Amino acid sequence: MTLGLINANPVVHAKKERIARSDDPHADVDPLEIYDYVRDIRDPEHPYSLEQLSVLSEESITVDEKLGRILIMFTPTIQHCSMATVIGLCLREKLKDHFPPHFKVDIKVAPGSHANEESVNKQLNDKERVAAALENPNLRQLVDECLYSNEL
Repeated sequence: MTLGLINANPVVHAKKERIARSDDPHADVDPLEIYDYVRDIRDPEHPYSLEQLSVLSEESITVDEKLGRILIMFTPTIQHCSMATVIGLCLREKLKDHFPPHFKVDIKVAPGSHANEESVNKQLNDKERVAAALENPNLRQLVDECLYSNEL
């Protein structure tokens, strides 16, 4: 194990079986579709997916078709997780071109799941802060590694 891990021994859960889905481009957006799309993002600190660490679940995603809103609530493995904003950036980056432009995507840590919940939520839902964060080459590389890792 690498020295200096914030959560050196996370609880790892089994991956769920994928459910066959329709490829109808006119079908409504639903939480399962979103979950299937983001569940394999690798955690920035461990070689496991967000699904395996129970950072994300189908139940933590809500969709309001009428209002064109998607809300993703994720739960860091520990309350003082320094990687919470990176996880949120990964989710935002993965979803940025996946839905019609009229959808607004909000990404938040689950209530009570992080010591700096308000600050993390503010950072993740401020377009200028997100854009600035992704201009940082080191942060961009970490996000890309989480999104495009084939090690899972």
